[in-house]
Amino acid sequence: MAALVRAVSCQTGVTQWIAACSGLLQTTAAQGQCRRMLCGIFQRLSAKDSLQPSEEKVGAFTRIIEAMGFTGPLKYSRWKIKVAALRMYTCCVEKTDYEEFFNRCQMPDTLNSWFLVAQLHVWMCLVRMKQEGRTGKYMCRYIVHCMWEDVEQRGKVMGINSVALKEDLRSMVENFYAALFGYDEGILSDDHVLAAALWRNLFNKNCEDPRHLELLVEYVRKQVQHLDALSGEDLLLTGEVSWRPLVESNARSILKPHSPIYNDEGL
Repeated sequence: MAALVRAVSCQTGVTQWIAACSGLLQTTAAQGQCRRMLCGIFQRLSAKDSLQPSEEKVGAFTRIIEAMGFTGPLKYSRWKIKVAALRMYTCCVEKTDYEEFFNRCQMPDTLNSWFLVAQLHVWMCLVRMKQEGRTGKYMCRYIVHCMWEDVEQRGKVMGINSVALKEDLRSMVENFYAALFGYDEGILSDDHVLAAALWRNLFNKNCEDPRHLELLVEYVRKQVQHLDALSGEDLLLTGEVSWRPLVESNARSILKPHSPIYNDEGL
């Protein structure tokens, strides 16, 4: 009888030991599975980060200066960047055929309509220059500064009352930053989102002909592609940009020409 009791207790102990080992194995397997999942996540994150352009490396002193609201050392002198920014803004207002915009899009010939077309081109320049690191972002700030200086001077030349001009500028500032957000969303999305942004900001929700929106969507897409093909170094140093026409006489001219391929003899 005692032997039978010892056998049963021994069997019970073995069963408990086996259950404990099974639980330990399951816990170890679960930990291994979680570890493999975490490793996979980290690998995907590192791969995603490696595909993105590397951020410009700055020192601790530069970070402290910029955290205090000052501008740290840049790639080129600030004077050269400001001159290039002024030239780039000048290209936005002097190399754009505003009369063609007003006629084809049926926009009134007013200061506000001029500003809406100008801010569209300024935004495309900002999108391009933000790709040039800290120096490009500094240039963006001065482009916007030149724009507000120009708008204020144009309002004074037109004889607008100072109080009314101040109110108009406040409204333009609000609309400008709202337009930047809408255009950024549109350029990163499909043509429907971009068309909606143009309808709200450029046409002031007053566009009954969808062909006008189609024309402007095509115009923005090809201009952004054209600006992306320009050298960043040249833009930072000169600020010189050119614009494609609103309506292309030769649609194939939008395409970037292929680089020639040579054989071993250079032919």
